[in-house]
Amino acid sequence: MTVDVAAAAAYLRERIPFSPRTTVVLGSGLSHLGESVNDPVSIPFEDIPGFPPAGVAGHAGRYVAGHLGSAPVLLQAGRYHAYEGRSMELVSASVRVAAALGVEVLVVTNAAGGIHQNVGPGDVILLDDHINLMFRSPLAGAVQSGEERFPDMSAPYDAELQDLALAAATDLGIELSRGTYAAVLGPSYETAAEVRMLRTLGADVVGMSTVPEVIVARALGLRCVGFSMVTNKGTGLGAGPIGHDDVIEIGRDAGTRLGALLESLVTRIEEVIYSVDAK
Repeated sequence: MTVDVAAAAAYLRERIPFSPRTTVVLGSGLSHLGESVNDPVSIPFEDIPGFPPAGVAGHAGRYVAGHLGSAPVLLQAGRYHAYEGRSMELVSASVRVAAALGVEVLVVTNAAGGIHQNVGPGDVILLDDHINLMFRSPLAGAVQSGEERFPDMSAPYDAELQDLALAAATDLGIELSRGTYAAVLGPSYETAAEVRMLRTLGADVVGMSTVPEVIVARALGLRCVGFSMVTNKGTGLGAGPIGHDDVIEIGRDAGTRLGALLESLVTRIEEVIYSVDAK
């Protein structure tokens, strides 16, 4: 599916009462955080030119523009996944649209399985790096306007934004570990052998999203910070079979803490990052 980025951005621009500079992508079980936005403007995906409805349980499939605390923000409640048969162009289209709207910072969240022995359900992980095991790139094909052909991925997650996240977590009394996210295509959960492989490769958590969005964001020059909510131990490390309903339920529980962290973070981004840019 081809997405007309300019048309989608124009549609959103007419309906959002401000020019967003920070967008937050909400993963499985986190869509309810849209209810924390003050003066919200809600826009379903399917109302936007070229955007189909979200097709995965736990993904509301809408944008919510408004304020978290005092900070203006554009929340993306839900995302598209390659395992749905979606093209990488559609999977990453929301990032291109965000950039067209003037967004400078992308905050990504996801639900993930725990690979590291010290990571368990309910933990929140600040992403340091990622491993793309989807074996496809959202940048393949013709170079999109404003994007680098070969973006530098030596530090996909911004160090200054990470510091702001750690400071926010400390002030809120939220334990925040750091780790590497492995992105696989899915939609099946990993076998025990695959979990052992992922651990050997250096992954701390594993999921089925996020990396395509971050790759496109970096190609566009956006600054990124990411979080994984651990909803289960990887196969062979936990107590039994893994179900998507369990993932969503644990995500909702951990989402209360992550929601408070995100509110504090976007406020700090507004006060620290953009105030510096204005000088």
